Amino acid sequence: MNRPPLWTAADAAAATGASATGDWRARGVSIDSRTVEAGDLFVAIEGPEQDGHAFVGAALAAGAAAALVHRRPAGVAADAPLMPVPDTLAGLTALGRYARARCAARVVAITGSAGKTGTKEALRHALAAQGGTSASVASYNNLWGVPLSLARMPRDAAFGVFEVGMNHAGEIAPLARLIRPDVAVVTNVEAAHIEYFPSLEAIADAKAEIFEGLEPGGVCVLNRDNAFFDRLRAAASRRPGIGIVSFGLGEADAAAREVSLDAGGADIVAEIGGRRIEYRLALPGRHWVLNSLAVLAAVDALGADPVRAAESLRSLEPLPGRGKPYSVVCAGGSFTLIDESYNANPASMRAAIETLSRVPPSGTGRRIAILGPMRELGADSVAHHEGLAEPLIENGIDSVLAVDDMRAVIDLLPAAMRGATAETGEALADGAAAAIGPGDVVMVKGSNASRMDLVVARLLRGGPAPCGGAADRPREGTHAV
Repeated sequence: MNRPPLWTAADAAAATGASATGDWRARGVSIDSRTVEAGDLFVAIEGPEQDGHAFVGAALAAGAAAALVHRRPAGVAADAPLMPVPDTLAGLTALGRYARARCAARVVAITGSAGKTGTKEALRHALAAQGGTSASVASYNNLWGVPLSLARMPRDAAFGVFEVGMNHAGEIAPLARLIRPDVAVVTNVEAAHIEYFPSLEAIADAKAEIFEGLEPGGVCVLNRDNAFFDRLRAAASRRPGIGIVSFGLGEADAAAREVSLDAGGADIVAEIGGRRIEYRLALPGRHWVLNSLAVLAAVDALGADPVRAAESLRSLEPLPGRGKPYSVVCAGGSFTLIDESYNANPASMRAAIETLSRVPPSGTGRRIAILGPMRELGADSVAHHEGLAEPLIENGIDSVLAVDDMRAVIDLLPAAMRGATAETGEALADGAAAAIGPGDVVMVKGSNASRMDLVVARLLRGGPAPCGGAADRPREGTHAV
């Protein structure tokens, strides 16, 4: 069955107030000429480094149905299907607003200091079995990512799931008003982007901006185990008619009554809105148990079926850069690589370290943490990095390799735990590969800017001397689960 077009020229004109050239129909929306697909509406965003107007010709040549522009690009035909607007970012936002208004979907917005994308993907996965679900791609959670994600939502979607991020106060509120969620989830409040805030309380207040977009009768889903639960609940309570649902490992509306963690995930007995639900989560770590409770609480608040959603979580797989495991063949055997390279803050670092502690090495293997710096931590950056020494020791990590600011933690570790250091992930990559042996379990994590993804790529690629010297390395301090 042929689906109706996502956008017609008439719809886009009605949304933006512009006039369209031609009677085109678009099946998608793109802002990247490198990935534009035939039938997309290409939006020429002018950014700080690249101007999309320079790529309109390439997008049309790749099959774009039309292009939204705020000036006529060079090198395109006089009759090219262009839609001129005063500003293309404002035009994209208008498309997103129109798409939200024309769709009867039940909509969720998710924010938090950590776990936003993982929770968004888990919720998308859980809802997809119960109706057409549209969700943000990757971490499209900012001033262009949110309207782009909304503009891609089909008018017949049953559910919409959107991620909202921020670096500064005041950024979430306008995005929340654009999304107009029926349910707003705050995963947690931690010291992420603290460089731009005077306190953790200020971060909590910035996260609470998501409540400003809630539809009448909407529901807030809040982490009962987080230190700022009461502050967030108070902020939500100032919105008349808004419901509040808590999730957590202790007493909460969506609570884990029994949790059995293992290297491959967790078996959970939960109580969701008074209903007992047993389910298996194929993602390791206590933080994923919390994420799953947030998902089931949101599903219940939407009026969907949390029992079916819990069953769907069994088949949820980790995302690249957010805990995805790999078995990597090397000289003398293989090792396990856990890719946590997408991003990092103190809370997610501690969660990743705890998860590493639960994955048993094989043979004489060790647990190895390869850590990059955490960015945007302000004046307390050194203290936050040094503060990881305690969880590294307590969780029995055998060796720690460190990049840039993370080197501050090395001197606080026992001598047997101190591994190689370097100024950049790229500089550490070869040394890291040489330090790994058969049976090891290796976790790589750091902020995006540290490019720890280069370490992951190097370890996956192998090379002239992967696992070099494995047989000769001391094995003191090997920790067993």
